[in-house]
Amino acid sequence: MPSFYEFFAGGGMVRAGLGPGWRCLFANDFDARKGLTYQDNWGAGGELHIGDVRSVTTAQLPGTVDLIWGSFPCQDLSLAGGGRGLDGERSGAFHPFWSLIEALIAEGRGPRLIALENVCGTLTSHEGKDFAAICNAFAGAGYRYGALVINAALFVPQSRPRVFFIGVRQDVARATDLTSSGPMQPFHPPALQRAFDHLGPKALSRMVWWNVPTPPRRNQTFADLIEDNPTSITWQTAAKTKQLLALMSPLNLDKVNVARRAGRRMVGCVYRRTRKDRYGDRVQRAEVRFDDIAGCLRTPAGGSSRQMILVVDGETVRSRLISARETAALMGLDGDYRLPTTYSEAYHLTGDGVAVPVVRHLAAHVFEPLLLGDVGSKIARVA
Repeated sequence: MPSFYEFFAGGGMVRAGLGPGWRCLFANDFDARKGLTYQDNWGAGGELHIGDVRSVTTAQLPGTVDLIWGSFPCQDLSLAGGGRGLDGERSGAFHPFWSLIEALIAEGRGPRLIALENVCGTLTSHEGKDFAAICNAFAGAGYRYGALVINAALFVPQSRPRVFFIGVRQDVARATDLTSSGPMQPFHPPALQRAFDHLGPKALSRMVWWNVPTPPRRNQTFADLIEDNPTSITWQTAAKTKQLLALMSPLNLDKVNVARRAGRRMVGCVYRRTRKDRYGDRVQRAEVRFDDIAGCLRTPAGGSSRQMILVVDGETVRSRLISARETAALMGLDGDYRLPTTYSEAYHLTGDGVAVPVVRHLAAHVFEPLLLGDVGSKIARVA
């Protein structure tokens, strides 16, 4: 059974994605409230360490694992953030995390695989220098590596593009059919290809294009996940819904009117934005989308607002905040996953997480073939 460490673990969504065929030897997060949810779902077996990654030492990391996963904080890399990148207080946690990996390598305990996940702002942060720094870290540690941009919308009805770095230790055999000779859609978009332009010769010499199949076409829509009687949140009054509609521009009201005529229940997601009107004054607007997927879940920090939903069924229009269980479903968590009891903590947990089916897809099509040797006769030694 392959083993792993999970850093910046949150509620253990990577663990959920890897599945019962993987064994967690160590998990870390600095948020004690998330730690309670982690233990509520995965038990209190002693593998969870609550504390800043800067305080973790290699002595706390048992054995030698096959995979180290790190979904380090995104705030300073996000396009909505302050632009501090890997020099920022939050996203800068990458550096002590990577120092742990380097220390494990020095002890002869370097993992066979390393996977990182973050927002797509990583591709352009500091004019590409932060992306290059991550690639240089892989190359300098002796890992072949590649990056993919995967939108969770391929698996669940939520628009959530993220960049995933996957590195494989140079002595690990790999299948030739796990890599391609060049970028392939949809996982190597132009923005990712441009990001590699900032790399030097050494980093480029160790870079690979991971060849990952696209999943079957998703047939679930946002409306399929909506609860009629949520327990974590209540429907707004008709007067509140009317106030929300009054904040919409004519174009957004046109979207609502089209939804009324759709002949089926339509669910739109709504965000409050500050926009300039035709006179140049800043006014609050409510903007809605009806494309059968939710907008990206974001934690209510840094100016982001919680996502609202507008349910249109003929002439009936209702509105409310998205429920805690709905956010979990949008992350691919099943109904048995135990969420925090308070709405704000549940929203923060899911909004900070990794989409479970994306992790499972990577495990099935990259991690497990590499680790378990399920690659037929097409084996090549990583140079």
